[in-house]
Amino acid sequence: MKKHKPNDPEANEAKQQTDPGHPRTSAAAAKESHAKPPPTDAPRDQTVDTDGMDYDRTAKLREELDAARDRELRCRAELDNFRKRAAREYEDGLRYANLPLLKDILPVIDNIDRAIEAAEKNADAASLLEGFKLVRQQLEDVLRRHKCERIEALDAPFDPNLHHAVMQQPSADHSPNTVLIVTQNGYQLHDRVVRPSQVIVSKAE
Repeated sequence: MKKHKPNDPEANEAKQQTDPGHPRTSAAAAKESHAKPPPTDAPRDQTVDTDGMDYDRTAKLREELDAARDRELRCRAELDNFRKRAAREYEDGLRYANLPLLKDILPVIDNIDRAIEAAEKNADAASLLEGFKLVRQQLEDVLRRHKCERIEALDAPFDPNLHHAVMQQPSADHSPNTVLIVTQNGYQLHDRVVRPSQVIVSKAE
């Protein structure tokens, strides 16, 4: 017969601690694993100051916003100054648009004054007539330089866009609606009529 050894409590407890299959040993190991904190890569003393980062970012965004507002104000001021300057230049352009023409006409007026003065001192009508013809030619040259030319209407077909008929006159030598006589010369600036020529137009007898 086998003899049973008396139970040794200390030996049994040591056996339970070393036996991995024993229920108490597994429970103790699980408890120890839960009790130990998981390892971390970063040291425990390295912390991130998120409040400081948010403050710095907010301050930077505020500076950028202030700079953008300042640029906008400067652009608005420059645009306003440009508009005012353009308006002044436009008004001056309209006000003094005829200045070159007036500068060219003044010498013509001077020649008219000289012709009148010469006529008062000289009774020769031929020289007076020649002087006024020269003045007239000079004035037409001034108008031509400014793209204002006389409308050639004599013997031309009547054109209501260029001519203003003051009367009709029978003519056997001209076809109907032909300009027979120009009573007042007309002028046009580029392709725009300044004033039409006043004419007498032929009609059938």
